[in-house]
Amino acid sequence: MCGIAGTYLWPDGGPLTDRLTKTLAHRGPDGSGRYDHGVGSGEVHLGHRRLSIVDLTETGAQPMVLDGLALSYNGELYNAPELRAELEGAGVRFRGTSDTEVLLQAWRRWGTDCLPKLRGMFAFALFEEGTGELFLVRDQLGIKPLFFVRRNGGVAFASELKALAGELGGSLQIDNAALVASLLYYWVPDSRCAYQGAEKLQPGTWLRCRPDGQVDRGRYWSLREVAEEGAAFEGEVDLHEVISESTAKHLISDVPVATFLSGGLDSSYLTALAARSRPGISAYTIGFRAEDAKFEAMPDDLKYARIVAQQFGVDLHEIEIAPQVLDLLPKMTYHLDEPIGDPAAINSFLICSAARDAGVKVMLSGMGADELFAGYRKHLANLIALRYHKVPGAVRRPVESLVDRLPVASAKRGYRSVRFAKRFLSFAGLPEETAFRRSYTMYDQAELLGLLNPDLAPTVDDVLTEHADTYNDQALDDFVNRMCLADSRLFLPGLNLTYTDRSTMAASTEVRTPFVDVEVVRAAFKIPGDKKIVGRAGKVALKNAALNILPSEIVHRPKGLFSAPLRAWMSRDLAPLVREVVNEGVLVESGFLQRDALQRMVAEDAAGQEDRGKHLWHILTLEYWYRNAMAGAK
Repeated sequence: MCGIAGTYLWPDGGPLTDRLTKTLAHRGPDGSGRYDHGVGSGEVHLGHRRLSIVDLTETGAQPMVLDGLALSYNGELYNAPELRAELEGAGVRFRGTSDTEVLLQAWRRWGTDCLPKLRGMFAFALFEEGTGELFLVRDQLGIKPLFFVRRNGGVAFASELKALAGELGGSLQIDNAALVASLLYYWVPDSRCAYQGAEKLQPGTWLRCRPDGQVDRGRYWSLREVAEEGAAFEGEVDLHEVISESTAKHLISDVPVATFLSGGLDSSYLTALAARSRPGISAYTIGFRAEDAKFEAMPDDLKYARIVAQQFGVDLHEIEIAPQVLDLLPKMTYHLDEPIGDPAAINSFLICSAARDAGVKVMLSGMGADELFAGYRKHLANLIALRYHKVPGAVRRPVESLVDRLPVASAKRGYRSVRFAKRFLSFAGLPEETAFRRSYTMYDQAELLGLLNPDLAPTVDDVLTEHADTYNDQALDDFVNRMCLADSRLFLPGLNLTYTDRSTMAASTEVRTPFVDVEVVRAAFKIPGDKKIVGRAGKVALKNAALNILPSEIVHRPKGLFSAPLRAWMSRDLAPLVREVVNEGVLVESGFLQRDALQRMVAEDAAGQEDRGKHLWHILTLEYWYRNAMAGAK
């Protein structure tokens, strides 16, 4: 795992590449390098920061040059051994044992046709000296990031937006549409970028830069096509075998590997499988201050993590999260690149920091299982909403009126069941796509319009239309799998993979996601929705697979949340900051956000009338991001 950066036909590209690469030092503290070559009347420069995981010797150093090809690569190929064997069978000879060299040799033999063969997480830049062409490539599912800016026929790129924004900030304008989208979702979707002129390379695509300044793009893998092919499958899937094989491949490493272990199904399943391959493997789990957990009515996840650790001989490290939130908030805002309002990023950063201090560079995470196997509450809630439509209005209205009047918290604790009920009723009567959007986003259309400058009303329409277009871009008859596909295209790359990558790389740690694997994804969409949600139980297909190795008390335990005690933080640690941002913040003073709407939100939350903790947390992250962006533009 590494950081990559570079320029192509860009004035003063060499010095810029050095500065971009330096900003990415946290992604690769083990080494750095640069490659330079002429392109017509200009030059190409590739920069690299290395986190040594596989082949720790100099034969794995980058940028790597071979037979007229130069590569700066960020990622891991989990099928590198199989590709190496195939290439060796064709007469290729290797100098070292790195997957970087496997990728170079695969490209030399097959060109872009090698891309569908790759199984892993990656983003890379590859330059062909013979043609003078530069290729930028991103993995199938968007696990690894790659940002770029095009200007006057040239391109500058980097693993993180902060590198480009820091160097080109004076010429990059904030994209208000991206900020509007971030308010809706609490993250910036993968299709948008926080700065105009900067782009995210889309998952499963490549971009080719030519010496004449022309750029073309191609797609080598489509999640929608995989889902639609899966819908036509009529056989049985051995899901346990698929996940076991993926987990084993994700353990390939020349340095120690550990796991996240929350005590939930996903991390417990992966930890048990990993422990079977690597007895005595370490795992890291988190807990919260007792008063915070009680106020938030959070389940006791530590109890379950300890059960798994004891049964499978795992060396469990417990970390109490009682962070200095006021100090961590600006730090995490910087590392996350774009405004992301999910406090789980703090958990990931602190866990990986502790693991790194113990000498661990690689962690396995259960990320992705909920999206693929319908494990979120919203999936079941949307199914129930279909039945709720049929309940007579005379019955619904008194229930809705009662729930509307119930408080979500008292002075001493929050009421999760009331929060869930209010959330459900906010979307239960809406059409499918709108209901799905409302089940996991922050505001409905009227609330979002009331929060923003009135001039941004057309932008709100654009953002909502984009969600509808993405949701409806499929031909699936299966409602559950329609939701899973939408999550895998929107929620997974836009939020979960993004915060996981930035927060963990901020701690110079590589996190691998065995569920977010092309073969697991293929298997997931071969499973019909009525085997994912059965009755009132979600993620049933995965639970059945996990019973092959996990005890029933872990598989069927209540679902936990990899989150943070937001209400406790908002009412205590962050209360003065919330008041400052709402009344005197840059976003309010600039007119982007409406002060009155924010003040009502704070009042509703303080009174326990509504749960606005996540909304206010995102307002804080957006405020800090905006302050930094404006400072960088000066």
